[in-house]
Amino acid sequence: MSGRNLFATPIGVEFTSALIAGLDARLAGQPPEAIARVEIWVNSARMERNLRAQYLRKEAAFLPRIRPFEAMAHLPDLGGMAQPASDLRLRLHLAQLVGRLLDAAPDLAPRASIWSLADSLANLLAEMHEERVAPEVLQRLNVEGHSEHWQRNLEFIKILRHYFEDNPDLLTQAARQSSLIDRLAQHWQDNPPDHPVIIAGSTGSRGATARLMKAVAGLNHGAVVLPGLDYYLPHDIWQALLSGDGPTGGLTGQDHPQYRLAKFAHDLNVNPWEIPRWIETTPHNENRNRLVSLALRPAPQTDQWLEEGPKLSDPQGALRDVTLIEAETPREEAMSIALGLRHAIEADKRVALICPDRILVRQACAILARWSLYPDDSAGVPLGETATGRFLRHVSDLMLAPLTGERLLIMLKHPLCHSGGEDRGAHLRRTRELEQKMRRCLWAFPKRSQIMDWAAEQTDDPDLMIWADWVCRELIDRPVLPQSGAMAEFVRAHIAWAERLAAGPQATTEAEASGALWRQNAGEEALRLMNRLGKEADAAGAVSLRDYRDLFSGILSEALLRNPVRPHADLLIWGPMEARVQGADLLILAGLNEGVWPNSSGADPWLNRAMRAEAGLRLPDRRIGLAAHDFQQALGAQEVWLTRAKRDAESATIPSRWLNRLVNLLRGSSDASRAALSEMTERSAFWLSLAAEIDRPEAQDRKPRAKRPAPKPPADARPKSLSVTRIETLVRDPYAIYARYVLGLYKLGELNALPNAADRGTALHRVLERFVDQCRSAEDFGDLTSARTKLLTMADEVFATDVPWPSAQRMWRAKVVKFADWFVEGELQRRQTQTPELLEAKGSWPIAEIDFTLTGSADRIDRDQNGNLWIYDYKTGSAPTPKQEANFTKQLWLEALMAEAGAFTGKPETVTGHGYLALGKQSDGSDYITADDLRGMYESFLTLIRAYQSPDKGYISRRAVFDQNFDGDYDHLARYGEWDETELPPQEADPE
Repeated sequence: MSGRNLFATPIGVEFTSALIAGLDARLAGQPPEAIARVEIWVNSARMERNLRAQYLRKEAAFLPRIRPFEAMAHLPDLGGMAQPASDLRLRLHLAQLVGRLLDAAPDLAPRASIWSLADSLANLLAEMHEERVAPEVLQRLNVEGHSEHWQRNLEFIKILRHYFEDNPDLLTQAARQSSLIDRLAQHWQDNPPDHPVIIAGSTGSRGATARLMKAVAGLNHGAVVLPGLDYYLPHDIWQALLSGDGPTGGLTGQDHPQYRLAKFAHDLNVNPWEIPRWIETTPHNENRNRLVSLALRPAPQTDQWLEEGPKLSDPQGALRDVTLIEAETPREEAMSIALGLRHAIEADKRVALICPDRILVRQACAILARWSLYPDDSAGVPLGETATGRFLRHVSDLMLAPLTGERLLIMLKHPLCHSGGEDRGAHLRRTRELEQKMRRCLWAFPKRSQIMDWAAEQTDDPDLMIWADWVCRELIDRPVLPQSGAMAEFVRAHIAWAERLAAGPQATTEAEASGALWRQNAGEEALRLMNRLGKEADAAGAVSLRDYRDLFSGILSEALLRNPVRPHADLLIWGPMEARVQGADLLILAGLNEGVWPNSSGADPWLNRAMRAEAGLRLPDRRIGLAAHDFQQALGAQEVWLTRAKRDAESATIPSRWLNRLVNLLRGSSDASRAALSEMTERSAFWLSLAAEIDRPEAQDRKPRAKRPAPKPPADARPKSLSVTRIETLVRDPYAIYARYVLGLYKLGELNALPNAADRGTALHRVLERFVDQCRSAEDFGDLTSARTKLLTMADEVFATDVPWPSAQRMWRAKVVKFADWFVEGELQRRQTQTPELLEAKGSWPIAEIDFTLTGSADRIDRDQNGNLWIYDYKTGSAPTPKQEANFTKQLWLEALMAEAGAFTGKPETVTGHGYLALGKQSDGSDYITADDLRGMYESFLTLIRAYQSPDKGYISRRAVFDQNFDGDYDHLARYGEWDETELPPQEADPE
């Protein structure tokens, strides 16, 4: 086929402007309406908008007919073709088939990946249509040397043959568009159009697009304009790329930026270097383009750097407008980018950020929002990240997962919940009050009775009971959905539940029936998505509730929403492909790290690389080559920033291969090139220093570093009563006593309410309390086996009622099994001399001598044969050592003093001994105590309390913690981290 109508623009030239200029030159002298007959096909909707905008900025005139390739599906049928099924319907149908595959082969992939597998299968189907690869080609693949996994995949892929049959119900959009392209090409060949047809901006990397481009190149009035052709590339490199048998040909040549252009020209029997320019125009910096072309030579030809590198013309001038920023962290990179964007906007420049890393883009946009700058982001925002998307995702999670305290508050605090009436403020106030109650009482899985009892106690809010009943009705007493069923039923239930939660309990009008759920851009798009999902749900068949949740999350994550806020017209965020055909005064190429640009190609779950090559499908190298071409074209802009972060959140990063090539070429070519590289880096110093300073407070605003606190409140403000367990806290971390009892602050429980050591200790204490209560004498035990069974039965009963976490129930029961024999045998031995008298005994001891009250709760008090008391404390871990007990853990000693004063039994008693029953270590640490021991402990206790009753004694933070890993409840208040344990507190009293 002749390539007489094949043209190109050189790298470094803004493609859209050159396209318009070349078309104007060809239409010169013709009547004004001649341009209206021109038909231009472009590679993206964004280029279509940009091309229209550039025409509209010119003087008033007719416009050409501009269409993106994606509009091909809306062309007349050219022969009675049926309308295709929607992409959503196709993927839902494939998801049903993938689900059956996973049922038959559960080791293939987790069920949560059904949507991603269906999506990749749909992409494979579209690629087969585009590249004209019939299912029979895949079935003829030789898989003898491959693993069983790939052989099994080929068997499953047989289902795709149905989509190649002449069945209008299975016609996909890709199949219809590919067929339309072939029919249009044939129609143009049989009936050549009498008006100009131009295809602009595409490299022909897809088979269907390449076929259309070839057809247009053969028309008398046709033209194909390729973007960014490297006219500086030597002929031998072009020939190596085209031959397929050289070191850069075949599979390994596809990652070169010019490979696709070379292949398309070769298919038209045209030498790439002979392709005429669409218009004679001068790039911004030809020396830079030559340098970049040399840097991106194929790997086997990089030895040419040694010869051609020193001959580069004026490398310093070539890179005068190029800045290389290598930040330490992604945060610093994002800050530098945002500052550069803002500076360019203030200088009335058109500026574009090009970055495949969406996280980095969001960071830069968040910083720009400080200055009310909102970029025009071509990618939009994933619908799942909007408020409406998150709300719908939370509801889908609740359809499956049990309601925890954390999930309850997530729903109630969402801005769309209870948005139907005018009392949203009251809803938020009640939610905050309920949260405080839940945190204090540690409601891991809230119950209706708990919430309604709490509401009944709040007599100052007459409508609280209505609100509480609505919360319970919608979130606790919600109807249980079947574990499997028709997907359409799940969609309807999902929508209805989300609307009730958004409406609130008192929504009366139709406008309030769904609150603000479906309002504004995100709500409207979400409603359209839900309606489409409901309409096409029958394609998925019967699904499980879990599969519905996973499918919905996948569908939601792929839906994109354009920014509803009017963006800045000259502040742009592009994908790499858009930079190929558009230009700006400043281009910032960000995230230039390996794995980001080029991004790591995800593994194809259906076909490996060798199978794809044998079948004639596209290889992963294609994406790398296209990204390299976009990089080369963008680097030819007037002013360019190249940015990267040396580290990410986990480890050191590797520079992008293209940036690495450029840097290595400059370092080794000549003194002038090394100077150019140094100047590129030096230009970044200003922006990096500005990024480091922008969040740093001014010197006059900086406060001195906090000192280790030791507050000294007045004597009358100090606590007059403490429990025996708080005495150890007073010794180890006095500041915690100050914060809790002087300031009146207390720690709120965690919302996620995960089982911890305290929960385990409480549950095991209840088990042992019930067992000992029912086995007070040796006769109550029976034999050891029956006693052990009784202990385990009581553990099951306590865990079933008091422990809401199934996993914790199993783990803690295993712990009971482990110590059951030891505990039962020990109890039988103790019954020979002692009888349990008090369990969980509470007592209070006013000490007139120091005007102080000591309170406490003894786990267990036994009475021996002499009528004296023994005090025991259960430890689920290890018991304290004798040194710890003597200096810090004085709990049992103080309880013994309280018992001797009659705090537990109401009369003075004699305490003979005490001990710790360590369940974890299975050790009995009981020991006798004497009156002298108690007298010494009493004097020590008085000394401690008197010291802290003195106004000169400070409550020092972390005075004698067990280890530095100790996590105190009030460390954040004490500003721990700004000082360490070696620092002494200030001696002067704290000011009032």
